[in-house]
Amino acid sequence: MPCMVGVPESHSGWTFVTNHARVLAAIADNPNVRIRDIAARCRLTERAVQRIIADLEQDGYLSHTRDGRTNTYRIEPDKVLRHPAEAGLSVASLLSLLVQDETDRSQAASAQPSRLVDAHDVR
Repeated sequence: MPCMVGVPESHSGWTFVTNHARVLAAIADNPNVRIRDIAARCRLTERAVQRIIADLEQDGYLSHTRDGRTNTYRIEPDKVLRHPAEAGLSVASLLSLLVQDETDRSQAASAQPSRLVDAHDVR
């Protein structure tokens, strides 16, 4: 699992991203990731991660195969998000916002403090 440089400590209060989306992003980063590592990355208990994975599998967003003690997860990228406000948006479009490759993550960790974002900078 990649180094978790720049991952903030526990957080209380509201956030922009749900735990389900965080778990899905962790799996997208590494389809063979262990539940323990997802829990650490997402700041959740292993039991909470297991429930989230079960939710995602039950609704067809995720499946897994087992090889010995290793799970390999498969995300359904074309599956449409559940909420009516996101009608037509796919899992792939959500993950494109949440998942960074290792190069981007390394650059972000060493980047200077962020500036205000102009509306034209948003993709």
